[in-house]
Amino acid sequence: MTDTAALLAAVPGLARHLRPATLLHPYAVRGGAPADPAASRIGGPAEWPPGEPWPHCTARHPEEEDALPRRAPEPPTAATALVPLARIRAEDAPHLPRPPGTDLLQVLWCPNDHDDIQGERYYYGPAVELHWQRAADLAPATPPPPRHSAPEYLPRPCAVRPEHLLDLPDRDELPEELARAVAEFAERQGLEYERDLGRADGWKLGGWPSWHCTDLIPIDCRCGARMVLLLTVESGEDPDLSLGRHGELHVFVCPVDPAHPVGLDIQG
Repeated sequence: MTDTAALLAAVPGLARHLRPATLLHPYAVRGGAPADPAASRIGGPAEWPPGEPWPHCTARHPEEEDALPRRAPEPPTAATALVPLARIRAEDAPHLPRPPGTDLLQVLWCPNDHDDIQGERYYYGPAVELHWQRAADLAPATPPPPRHSAPEYLPRPCAVRPEHLLDLPDRDELPEELARAVAEFAERQGLEYERDLGRADGWKLGGWPSWHCTDLIPIDCRCGARMVLLLTVESGEDPDLSLGRHGELHVFVCPVDPAHPVGLDIQG
């Protein structure tokens, strides 16, 4: 019996907190895009519905403003083209909530830090957009280069090896009685719940977020629903896979309507 199976057997109430997740296991593609242009991927070539304008960010970018001469007047808001972060086929993450009739998720982001994203507390990082689409409606596209970008937010093309699993939450997400029970089980086994048994680390779709740098911060949608984790972007030691200056960026989505604006959190 695996440690996780033994934990679920010892703490039966924990099973209802399992969430489906997909670990992406990205790996760098030298010389360009993954061999299959229809496959899920990180970065890589852009696709967009023909005739539709490419999305741009018009928010304030503090680093860009800091680079301007101090004598310059306040710069007008200027659009910066978003860049593709991830392309996810529905069959690679069938557990994700998505609008009816869509079979593809494109995650785009503005490759700059932001400190004024509406509704986000204590957030300083890239702005993120989700686009739920039909693959049949897309064609190769050449978006304009970003007017300004931080190099650490420009993804290298990566293919992925999706792995499906059931994810357990951090202790902060559990009722007190269950949190105490899982900690006692882990101690008896000579393990640490968060490190050895709790939520899976890495680039991940769905599942549970980590709260290793802060206490639990509930992320609520403007409609009042508690948001669920959609994507974890991990910055590790591999320079081909590391994005940003942060440990984990979490993108949350509304379970009632995934078209609502995303929620964002960074665990540095």
